[in-house]
Amino acid sequence: MVCAEKQAIRQECQRRREAIAQKTRATRSGAICERIISLDVYQTVRSLHCYVPIRSEVNTLPLLADALARGKGVVVPVVRRGSEELAHTWLTSLAAEDWQPGLFGIPQPRTFCPAEAAECQLLVVPLLAFDRSGYRLGYGKGYYDRLLAACHPPLITVGAAFAAQEIAAVPREPHDLPLNWIVTETEIIKTTEMTEVF
Repeated sequence: MVCAEKQAIRQECQRRREAIAQKTRATRSGAICERIISLDVYQTVRSLHCYVPIRSEVNTLPLLADALARGKGVVVPVVRRGSEELAHTWLTSLAAEDWQPGLFGIPQPRTFCPAEAAECQLLVVPLLAFDRSGYRLGYGKGYYDRLLAACHPPLITVGAAFAAQEIAAVPREPHDLPLNWIVTETEIIKTTEMTEVF
């Protein structure tokens, strides 16, 4: 029952996200990145882990560029064929020639410099749907569920989403963990009390 409900929500929220015009999506993505950058926690952390966007996801490249410019350590995920766990690599460049397409068409750095997500203090994750309690719904492969379970706490977690992806309540299962923040183009939602990790 929960699986069927989640799948219906995924389809609906992906439809909502893809209905946002490309130019509008770019503008809203920029606003989301600016809001994340404005967070005191972002200003303070020395390192962060952030997804690399695909298709209609919130474009986090401005956030990655800002973090690199500030001298923060930046880790990005890499999906490996046959593995249920994300691999992680340090990011050193956003130049086009330093990237290549990976599994599922997800861009990844050409040079793999092994990292651990737990080395970071802030984790920025993608999602298809969210609610105000901080629960997220992803694509259903469980990559981020496992990552959140492995790193939570003390990592501070932020979901990057368009306001149109909000739903009243994400169906929850016992293993689901809430995010600390949800950041959209219109607001910053603090969902849980955070443990100081820096």
